[in-house]
Amino acid sequence: MNTRTRWLVAVLVLAVAGVVALWPRGGAEQPPPRPERPTQDLAALRQQASLRQCLPGSEGGVQVTCLGDGTRTAVALKGPLLINFWATWCVPCQDELRVLDTYAQRPGAVPVLPVLVESREGDGLELLAKLGVKLPSVFDDADALRRQLKAPKSLPASFVVQADGTVRQVTNPLVFTSPDQVGEAVR
Repeated sequence: MNTRTRWLVAVLVLAVAGVVALWPRGGAEQPPPRPERPTQDLAALRQQASLRQCLPGSEGGVQVTCLGDGTRTAVALKGPLLINFWATWCVPCQDELRVLDTYAQRPGAVPVLPVLVESREGDGLELLAKLGVKLPSVFDDADALRRQLKAPKSLPASFVVQADGTVRQVTNPLVFTSPDQVGEAVR
């Protein structure tokens, strides 16, 4: 075998090896199809949750969806206000939502705004109905409010907006376990 033939065989072997390496494998690299969830009837879920009315929108605020009626509203950082980010998959959030609802019913309580993130709107409504939480709540589908506050990805996360517009994250406690803790945090 001469040198030219050897080079031709080597090039053919490398070409075949390259084709085999790049050839798609049958199904092993594709994730299995996920079952489709049925479309949620948001109107029925809103009625079932029967949340209190959202606070009126503010000029120049971040656009979110009011979970109670589905309208777009703007949230501005005007206080006093307690903003609480939560998600349906977050177990500590569920207990904290009940605590926040109890606190908000106290006379003189600072308004509380639960903000649903990282979840589907309908799932949030179902959970609020299940928990019996009636707080006026919003859905931050674009994560715009969370980005504006530079909120962490860990949940729950709460922020106090003072009357002068200053904002501070509540870090002690990380999760409210009593209405008294909420009252202390918003002072």
